[in-house]
Amino acid sequence: MTKSLIRMTVAALVVLPVLVGAQSRVDPPGSRQPVAPAAPRVAPLPEAQWGEVERQLVAKFSRGGRADNGLRTLLRLPALAEAVMPYTIYLTEESTLLPRHRSILILRTAWLSGSRALWSHHAPRARAAGLSPTEIRRIAEGPDAGGWPILEATLVRLADQLYANSSVNDATWKALSASFDLLHMMDVVETVNHFTTLSLLYNSLGVQPDEGSSAALPEVPYRVAVPKREPPLRVARVDPNPGDGIAVGRTFARHPKQNATRGGRANFINRVSKLTPRHREMFILRIGWDCQSEYEWAQHVGNVGRARDHGLDPVKIAQGPDAAGWDAFERNILRAVDELYRDAMVSDRTWAALAERYDAGLLMSGVFTASSYRATSMALNTFGVQLEPGNERFPQVATR
Repeated sequence: MTKSLIRMTVAALVVLPVLVGAQSRVDPPGSRQPVAPAAPRVAPLPEAQWGEVERQLVAKFSRGGRADNGLRTLLRLPALAEAVMPYTIYLTEESTLLPRHRSILILRTAWLSGSRALWSHHAPRARAAGLSPTEIRRIAEGPDAGGWPILEATLVRLADQLYANSSVNDATWKALSASFDLLHMMDVVETVNHFTTLSLLYNSLGVQPDEGSSAALPEVPYRVAVPKREPPLRVARVDPNPGDGIAVGRTFARHPKQNATRGGRANFINRVSKLTPRHREMFILRIGWDCQSEYEWAQHVGNVGRARDHGLDPVKIAQGPDAAGWDAFERNILRAVDELYRDAMVSDRTWAALAERYDAGLLMSGVFTASSYRATSMALNTFGVQLEPGNERFPQVATR
């Protein structure tokens, strides 16, 4: 892949929190409207360049063999398409939710993150699911717009809280739980989480709406109003299955059908991606810190990611790109994560800096790693997955 194409295109007893040096505060998501690139950064793969692998992926993951711009862009890294598409199809077409409710959650997430590509692709699906043009516009107007049934307003409110706070407050969780069982609740949360991942990925790659699409993001003032994030849960909302293994795996195992299609994301990141282990853990730990997901942090400082084995100081990860000691490239990795968290995309400047060393496959892998683990962080916080005995907790980092 050429650079010209890229440019085109009981919690822990072991370690007590210790106050360390200052970190520049990262504004929360929703504090300003995301604006995705108007041209591809990684161009969709033309059909003339498809080989047998790409043709099989299109047949497997598209309707009638017609690949949209999102899938055709992922074909630049076929293993990433294999990681992303099964879960996308499950949440779009096969989950426990009504098609109408899926559409509300997907479109609200696309609007929050400024994803023109996802909005244009899913707005016609929303019409097919029975939403009127007025109702589709209301999704962009938010949960306080007039005309919402209570349940659907609560779905939109949950999407806003997940996007802005990386968690859901007790009142919203309890309100939805009065109508939905556990599997529905897990599908609600994961629909928002996964389409947040897709939005950040598609925005950063510059995926454009398909040619001929007329479903544009509504011109609605950008406003995301959510309550202050509540303290971390001390008791799980989703109890893990009994047995061996860490709590995250046993928690997602509560929903076997969902879990069967979700696993490709982590498999790509941890076994297939060509990122070095050091850079992989930088992407993962920094997004875990930004989302304040202590369970994710603990696992990747600890036995899952083994950050120190890769020469990483977790305190410096928490302090961020302005901490002393990072080289210029690794500062830009941390900046890219912060931009994905705050702005739902990597900025032009940071993308260009990363492209000096990363080819298209590594750029796609890095963005996907942080974006996918943002979704994981949101789930861990919302489901209340509790730390394992002896886990290392967050350092207390001052902010300025």
